[in-house]
Amino acid sequence: MKGSNNPLWRLARKPAGGWPVDDDFAWHIDEMPDPGPNQMLTRTIYLSLDPYQWGRRRAGVETPGDVCHGRTVSQVVQSRLSGYEAGDYVFNTNGWQSFGLTGEGITTFGYMLPRKIDPAVAPISTGIGVLGMLGLTAYAGLIVQCQPGAGETVVVSAASGGVGQVVGQLAKLRGARVVGIAGAEHKCKFVTQELGFDACVSHLSENLAEDLRAVCSDGCDVYFENVGGPVYEAVLPCLNKGARITLCGFISQYGNTDGLDAKAVWRATGADVFERQNVTVHDLFVGNFVESHQAVFLEEMADYVSRGLVQYREDRWQGLEQAPTAFSAMLSGGNFGKTIVVVGPEAV
Repeated sequence: MKGSNNPLWRLARKPAGGWPVDDDFAWHIDEMPDPGPNQMLTRTIYLSLDPYQWGRRRAGVETPGDVCHGRTVSQVVQSRLSGYEAGDYVFNTNGWQSFGLTGEGITTFGYMLPRKIDPAVAPISTGIGVLGMLGLTAYAGLIVQCQPGAGETVVVSAASGGVGQVVGQLAKLRGARVVGIAGAEHKCKFVTQELGFDACVSHLSENLAEDLRAVCSDGCDVYFENVGGPVYEAVLPCLNKGARITLCGFISQYGNTDGLDAKAVWRATGADVFERQNVTVHDLFVGNFVESHQAVFLEEMADYVSRGLVQYREDRWQGLEQAPTAFSAMLSGGNFGKTIVVVGPEAV
């Protein structure tokens, strides 16, 4: 397919400061690559935008000129890789580009064998959502690490976001009482009225700590941390003896310019409470759970989705050219659900 175009975004520079700006990204039209032996060419359909991507860029994991990292749902265009045929849908990591190579020798994003997606099981966009790494993140952090019990109280920050909405529903299915922390009023209503959380408070409230204590009269047994900052500080006084925390992310801190280690600050802030209350803190890196838990997770979650026991909301942006704008909106809380860029049609 030489001669065809491949629109894409590259990192234009190492980010200079807090939150992303237009000058951090550069739009390119490259030539579409051809797959070599044991490789395949895939066409990006859906691109996942996630907070961790900004951390990679600020830390220098991506360097200027690199295609921006991002997990994707794609369709095989041409395959020289055993087990994959043209037309197959896959979960892979094409990044912020329209076409990408996967297979032997392709290390742009760290090689991972693509996982086939069956459109008969669920809409294929769920491959980067509730039935993808996002869903596994929620499952691993909540079920594997924190093991909520019936009757316990689970608090979830960024509750209307992609991970948070799944965490809360999984906790409800385990018989827990679930309290969400979200932003605008319509997000809080979505969390309680559509996702079935028992309560939700707004982090925009001037009385967040008091609001949270009011709905956590029995304290907090499990906290799923996505945000950090003032939200985290409001949760600390609610932690019960033997509480468990999954440390998934610090979205409120990703734009910090103070040069401090956000995780170290987070741990220091809670150190006295952790010791007094015998709190267990779990760091969460979803890659550690792919081999050990992905198969069980996919079977369980596919059943929940097919039976309507787990709902999910996507925040869709149309067109790859929208990726930087959508990315900035997501980091600032402007998303409502899992942020997805629609790069191309599902069928061509």
